[in-house]
Amino acid sequence: MNVAAKECPVQPHHLPHKAHLDYRADGSMIFRSDHPLDPVVSNTGAWLHRWAAVCPDRVFLAERRGADWRELSYAQVLAHVRAIGAALLDRGMGQQTPIVILSGNGVDHALLALGAQYVGVPVVPVAEQYSLIPEAHPRLVYVLDKVRPGMAFAQDAATYAAALALPELAGVEIVAANPEGAGRAVTPLADLLAAMPGPEVDIAHAAVGPDTLAKILFTSGSSSDPKGVLTTQRMMCANQAQIASVLPFLKLRPPRIVDWLPWNHVFGGSHNVNMMLAHGGTLCIDHGKPTSAGFPTSVENIRARAGTLSFNVPVGYSMLVHEMEQDRALREAFFRDLDLIFYAGASLRQEVWGRLEEFAMEVGGRVPLMISSWGLTETAPACVMLHEPVNRSGVIGVPLPGVEVKLIPDEDLRCEIRVRGPNVMPGYFNDPDRSAAAFDDEGFFITGDAVRFVDPAHPERGLVFDGRVSEDFKLTTGTWVQAGRLRMEALEHLRDLVQDVVICGHDRGEIGLFIFPRPDHVHGDNTSEGAVIDPILQFEIEAVMREMARHATGSAKRISRALILAEPPSLKDGEVTDKGSLNVRKIITRRADLLERLYDNEDPGLIRV
Repeated sequence: MNVAAKECPVQPHHLPHKAHLDYRADGSMIFRSDHPLDPVVSNTGAWLHRWAAVCPDRVFLAERRGADWRELSYAQVLAHVRAIGAALLDRGMGQQTPIVILSGNGVDHALLALGAQYVGVPVVPVAEQYSLIPEAHPRLVYVLDKVRPGMAFAQDAATYAAALALPELAGVEIVAANPEGAGRAVTPLADLLAAMPGPEVDIAHAAVGPDTLAKILFTSGSSSDPKGVLTTQRMMCANQAQIASVLPFLKLRPPRIVDWLPWNHVFGGSHNVNMMLAHGGTLCIDHGKPTSAGFPTSVENIRARAGTLSFNVPVGYSMLVHEMEQDRALREAFFRDLDLIFYAGASLRQEVWGRLEEFAMEVGGRVPLMISSWGLTETAPACVMLHEPVNRSGVIGVPLPGVEVKLIPDEDLRCEIRVRGPNVMPGYFNDPDRSAAAFDDEGFFITGDAVRFVDPAHPERGLVFDGRVSEDFKLTTGTWVQAGRLRMEALEHLRDLVQDVVICGHDRGEIGLFIFPRPDHVHGDNTSEGAVIDPILQFEIEAVMREMARHATGSAKRISRALILAEPPSLKDGEVTDKGSLNVRKIITRRADLLERLYDNEDPGLIRV
């Protein structure tokens, strides 16, 4: 039985969609929420002070340490934050001396980040694989050269010793919770925590306002070199007010999450962390992740500390549903107190959505609000959010209060989406050219994404994501190819045979496909200068492509050729972003010889339909 969300009792304290469209003479539309925006605090420290006063003993941060949990209350976190702030001020640090954080999520990472923001020192959290994988060190060097940090932090100096030895960190103070084993001078984090805050801390904190730079978050670099997004206090504080405006249940009881999403990304590091801080919630840091090696840790943490809210990516929910199929105790732990299931990053498969609904009804007799959202690093992140029950995956919702969405439709009713609001960045770090190019003449941020209305006659039903306009290209016939949507269709059809695909065809007469195969589906080891020659796999892929072509309507939707690539995407050469997505431009540029082979009808590796 697939239980539709609208047919089930759900958590009642959310607001239904209420939004309107203004049609303009140039053909564009402005989409706005009709709900009022909640009050916005001036900085994240205001939240910390509030909850340290109202509920000083409530646990704010927790992480597993062996069989036990390390827990810090709001009062303890505030005391540590002020001490760290004092230590940073003693070193003369400020807006021009950012702190690069090399290691992943953790209580110590959170304390340093909050302490820095408290006195106006920006933090730059980077993907931990940049430090831990030697082949990824050039990505870390890129960030270090860009921001010129005044300090760098790693949880364990020995683990990060190779990165700490990079010449770009010579002369930079290194701080570590576990300072031994780096092969260079390291300041123990305990030294910062031992500082005595005086009036200078209060003065510095009072100067932290909406325009104060809180973070520099680097984009994944899926279409260009990573850009440093200037993330201000206003952006983060406004975004939490926007979300709470339409999800008022967040204000009715303190939320709890057990969360793995990485803090170098805006979803985990700004959206989720700040949501707990804004509402006096508890953040249990999950050191697992949705991989074969990491998922058992996540399951163990859910059993021990299941939350009232769940944030994850679709693959995480798929793994969770698979585990819960055989484990009623896990189902009961996960759903017992759950108000919200939130997914982002891609559309949740409908069969996974259905099983989550069924499990929820089995355990508690109600379905939590199941929603998604849309936004980017540059928007702190949420701009559009689903905040009423629906019975299908893929809907991203309507604009949040205070956000203006500009929609520029094409002849196919697909709309380019641009945004303006208090949660949108002022620009990119030390990059005036790309900052200027990021906004149109009305000050709307040009996202490069595309959306469609669920029902054009009823815009309040919301939007669905429809790929990236910036990935679209023209064939030599002048026909536009919607590459993002076509890639998702190809992945859906080829999912049992491939790991990923790249849509090719810019200024060509036909659409082609680069295929990264699943290793367990490659028969033998027959390659030809970078391409796989595997008659069995080629035949299987050709059969799927023929079926796809049979249903394609026009050259813009028909993939006519493919090449199986022998080398997987290279992290070292920038073909993979820290989010695990593909840098399409880098792949096509780096493999230009294979692109020519893709369009050579005589090539032995070519699959053609």
